[in-house]
Amino acid sequence: MFYLLLAVTCSASIALIFKYTETRKTNRYVITSANYFIAFTTSIVMIITKGLLADFSLDVHFLSEFSTVLNSENTLLSPASSILWALIIGSVAGIFFFLSFIYYQKSVRENGVGLSGTIAKLGILIPMIFSIIIWQELPSMIQWIGIILALISILIVNLSPESLERFDLKPTLLLLFIFGGVAEFSNKIYQKYALNDYKDVFLFAVFFIAFIISATYAYKKQGDVRKSDIITGFLVGIPNLFSSYFLILALDTLKTSVVFPIYSAGSIVLITIGGFVLFNETIKRKNKVAMALTIVALILINL
Repeated sequence: MFYLLLAVTCSASIALIFKYTETRKTNRYVITSANYFIAFTTSIVMIITKGLLADFSLDVHFLSEFSTVLNSENTLLSPASSILWALIIGSVAGIFFFLSFIYYQKSVRENGVGLSGTIAKLGILIPMIFSIIIWQELPSMIQWIGIILALISILIVNLSPESLERFDLKPTLLLLFIFGGVAEFSNKIYQKYALNDYKDVFLFAVFFIAFIISATYAYKKQGDVRKSDIITGFLVGIPNLFSSYFLILALDTLKTSVVFPIYSAGSIVLITIGGFVLFNETIKRKNKVAMALTIVALILINL
């Protein structure tokens, strides 16, 4: 649970940094590119410091080894195969990370912040459902109650009568749900089969691919490149990297169906508290209810 709380803290800090800068006119693509740049360069430093690439070898029977791991419940890939798996899954995940960002921006324009935020947060249903179906990671009855309370708290915070009136299952919303959910699920796919020692290689692949795509978009848009946008991106990049880092560690000790609802709902609670403490924002009644539900959910899930 400690790693999950660290992941929640990192995730919430990203939103609070954006909240601090939201009054300024910003170039989102420059911020995103800078964010991905600092994330993948930090992961390179971690890889070199830990000497992880010393275990890399081209002489590896990856397919036969992966087949063995699939058919065995407690076996993980070897160091060399874990690195290869990290690069494969990380590269694919990087595409989905960027697409989820793009479609969140599009959805905000078309459907409003409330509905877009709800659909983005509910993307956690994808890793939850697939983990239950594929790996039978079933929560206990008490944990199910906690999970449901956490999901309800997400709906309470994000939905409003106005956003419900605008609700229409448009392609943008559907794609936002899918891309965001698959991006989160990639953390579980890596963790399930590979050694956690090589998660830095996985995160490097994720953020390097996302950076290449984002930088290409930023170049094509040819907007203003401000120093403040680059600094904001750098500030966001570190917690962005470590939110996934600690999330992978949390998935190694807790069930997926437990991790993602608390990760999402817990982030909302910390963002609300941070907004109150740092920016003197009023905590709405519905947010207080959501916070109470999340706290109860945490207690139930830990029973």
